[in-house]
Amino acid sequence: MIQLSNVTAKYPGGEGIELVSLTVEPGEFVYLVGPSGAGKSSVLKVIYRDIIPQSGHVVVGGFNSLTFKKKQIPYLRRKLGIIFQDFKLLMDRNVFENVAFTLRVTHTRGVEIKRKVLRVLADVGLSHKRLKMPYQLSGGEQQRVAIARALVNEPIVLLADEPTGNLDPEAAEEIMQLIEKINSKGTAILMATHDFRLVRAQRRKVIKIEKGMTRS
Repeated sequence: MIQLSNVTAKYPGGEGIELVSLTVEPGEFVYLVGPSGAGKSSVLKVIYRDIIPQSGHVVVGGFNSLTFKKKQIPYLRRKLGIIFQDFKLLMDRNVFENVAFTLRVTHTRGVEIKRKVLRVLADVGLSHKRLKMPYQLSGGEQQRVAIARALVNEPIVLLADEPTGNLDPEAAEEIMQLIEKINSKGTAILMATHDFRLVRAQRRKVIKIEKGMTRS
């Protein structure tokens, strides 16, 4: 499903990743663990093609970086669900419209948008807040909206970049339970985190990254 083989991807300033290798199989839950600045976010950006690898190769759901064309980026990203530490919600749109946004840009029919959005909001427990604005929600609720938005296209894998980093312990636990539930229904998860305590509490595949390089 996802395979990175000896991938190097550097920013102009020299930071990035070097010799990163990992795999995520269908339905698998994988932790990508390392300290801040280790390259976790860069690995995820390589997967959703925000960074282009300089060497090695990346395979994501049938897309191969060795033959990848720029025009394929939207189609690749439709296969992925992405959630961030800082939620990245549209503050001028309500919960329903935040989740519907990715469907509208792909010209999904209105009746289908309503069906899909209401379904994922029910899955994350926010049906009753679909008309609320983001600023009316708690941090945990905002992250649930972000998760619903990531799931609405029924992705093959959910990429989670420090999804509990801005939350208090109680909200973080609720988000982790939700992510576990999503995985139990068959969606693969690749979650980047620096919280080693969180990883030790779960019996999951762990890939460690330090100074831009991975090790099992």
